[in-house]
Amino acid sequence: MSSNHAAPYYFVPGPSKWPMFAGISLLVTMIGASGWVNGASWGPAVNIVGILATIAVLYFWFGDAIGESESGQYNARIDLSYRWSMSWFIFSEVMFFAAFFGALFYARAITLPWLGDLDHKVIWPDFVAQWGNSPAGTIDPYQTMGPFPIPTINTLLLLASGVTLTISHHALRAGQRGKTAFWLAATVLLGAIFMGFQVYEYMHAYSDLNLKMTSGIYGSTFFMLTGFHGFHVTLGAIMLSVILYRVLKGHFTADNHFGFEGAAWYWHFVDVVWLGLYVVVYWM
Repeated sequence: MSSNHAAPYYFVPGPSKWPMFAGISLLVTMIGASGWVNGASWGPAVNIVGILATIAVLYFWFGDAIGESESGQYNARIDLSYRWSMSWFIFSEVMFFAAFFGALFYARAITLPWLGDLDHKVIWPDFVAQWGNSPAGTIDPYQTMGPFPIPTINTLLLLASGVTLTISHHALRAGQRGKTAFWLAATVLLGAIFMGFQVYEYMHAYSDLNLKMTSGIYGSTFFMLTGFHGFHVTLGAIMLSVILYRVLKGHFTADNHFGFEGAAWYWHFVDVVWLGLYVVVYWM
């Protein structure tokens, strides 16, 4: 983000039509999604139209913000505002994943031992209080997902992407635009490879392990945690791709580049969440 630190005012944008269009496109998206999950024939088409409309709104809305930044209308106050906004956004994401980790903890550390205690043996004598166990007659048998090889490979990929992104950031601060673009592109590529491996992992889970969303609390928590993380990796890769385009267009300087920093914060947050997932979901 370019900024004019000498400007004494706090820039206030004029009236914009994009918030209204964003609300309408999101409403269409959710109407389509609700129709889709309820078996309505029009649901998928309406959902896709809403998603495409939302993407278009974001493209033009963010384009306006980039134009304001590059025209020198932003100053240090705007830069601080963006930093606080991104910080609170990431905090909300921390709480989002904390809810799912909390559900996993509650199921494993509280509910499972409770169902396997002596009192419940009377009403369910065949139940074994073991995480990943599929009691006969309740759900289809499945196998649990271990840490090798794909989850471990994905861990190495994300750790490497954090390194390449940091190298890119230091290159930008040193004014080395070519090096910045190269390592940033490497980060996006590592994220794409991560997602490719996760898709393969899901195919393996469904076809070879019979592990599905319907595989009890194990299946639901596994796919909710890893699936939402994969969604965040995809968003982060899109954000970094936009930043890469802006780097190639010469939008950032060594001193003023919070657009880059904000996307990097988000990516490092995604890395940290994965480390928690890798330990709790695949190893424990």
